[in-house]
Parts: sequence; structure tokens; C-alpha cells
Amino acid sequence: MQTLYGILIFLATYIAMEFMAWFTHKYIMHGFLWSLHKDHHHKDHDSWFERNDAFFIFYAIVSIVCFILWETTSFWQGLPIGLGIFAYGLSYFIVHDIFIHQRFKLFRNANNWYAKGVRRAHKMHHKHLGKEDSECFGMLFVPFKYFKK
Repeated sequence: MQTLYGILIFLATYIAMEFMAWFTHKYIMHGFLWSLHKDHHHKDHDSWFERNDAFFIFYAIVSIVCFILWETTSFWQGLPIGLGIFAYGLSYFIVHDIFIHQRFKLFRNANNWYAKGVRRAHKMHHKHLGKEDSECFGMLFVPFKYFKK
């Protein structure tokens, strides 16, 4: 039974991370930590790394803490929670950094319905260079209007 609960916790964590990504993006990255996120919108730097990458590091630390709690205490839920955060972070990295922004030159020819919708939504997000007036702050689950032709 614990295995089933673990799978459900993993799935719930993965799905909740999309909301966390949306919330963090809209209210923190485009809010009081715009100074870390700004270089992602402006590309006014020569480095492959961006200050924006600090957000990945934050969630990686949260995931690692969950693994440590699982290993060192009786908090068995730390494993599925940590894995859910890790899996979402990996998905986000693949979709956002590799597929959309081409930080690695992979998935260039992906042109299916989902890929086009996610690209369209992200393009609309980057349409505005300032922290105000942006739209579509999610990543994996974007509004259906971006999937229409």
C-alpha cells in the first residue's frame, strides 16, 4: 500500500510543481527577484549561464533536502516528493532550456501539436522585455488557445 501512496505522492508533487513554477515565475521572478530573471529575457550577457539559473538551484536544494529527510528520518514521503520535484525539474529543463531556448542543440525538428503550442506560449511570454505585461507563466501545461492554429 505504501508503494501506491508513494506513486500518488510523486504524481501529485509533479503536478503541483507546475503550479509552483507558474507562481514562482509570475510573482517572484517577475516580482522582487526580477534582477535574477531579467537576463533570461534580455540576453545581455555573454555567458552560457544566466542568473536565472539560480531558480533551478533552489528547487534542486529542496529536492535534495527531501531525499536527506527520507534517508535520515522516518519521513518516507520525502522520497516520492523529492523524486517528483526532480522529475519536474528535469522536464522543465528539457522543455524550456533545451527544446525552447536551444541551450543544447536538440529537438530542433519537433513540430507536433504540443511542441508548437508550448513554443507559441513561450514566445508570447518573451514578447515583453520588462517584468510587467507578460503572459503565460506556466511551462508544461499552457492555455489551450496556444494550441489552436
